Amino acid sequence: MLWKVALLSASDKGSRGEREDTSAQVIRELMEEELEGEIVDYRIVPDEQDEIRAALIEMADYFQADLILTTGGTGLGLRDVTPEATLMVADRTVPGMAEAMRTAAMNRTRRAMLFRGVCAIRGRTLIINLPGDPKSVHELLMAVMDVLPAALLQVKGLGREIDA
Repeated sequence: MLWKVALLSASDKGSRGEREDTSAQVIRELMEEELEGEIVDYRIVPDEQDEIRAALIEMADYFQADLILTTGGTGLGLRDVTPEATLMVADRTVPGMAEAMRTAAMNRTRRAMLFRGVCAIRGRTLIINLPGDPKSVHELLMAVMDVLPAALLQVKGLGREIDA
């Protein structure tokens, strides 16, 4: 199945063209190689909660993305507001996926516990927050890659419910 994927980078410098968005390139490659994902929308917005929220709503509701992957804005800085914006648009959360990502990263560095990213569902769209660092993006995304197809099928109402 070909999945519709949207990428959203939250970065003040990236939105001003002062920083190359290398994390989005990592995501793009992983989606094409590992998930059979087609990028249907990609944008960079500043670290502003209202702009992140509006982009997530448009990607989920207008572009009808199956999966939205965000990068950036998940740390402890004052302008790191991607998790809050995600929760504002979410119908439900998927805490196990975020826990799995944090656990995988903590095997490498204890600083991973400072990652505040969330995973959530809006309508029929799964939203996953990722950090801004390309190496961490790869590591955390690979931590959940094997369950993504089943998760996406369930969110779409096409998959079998799984009891833990």
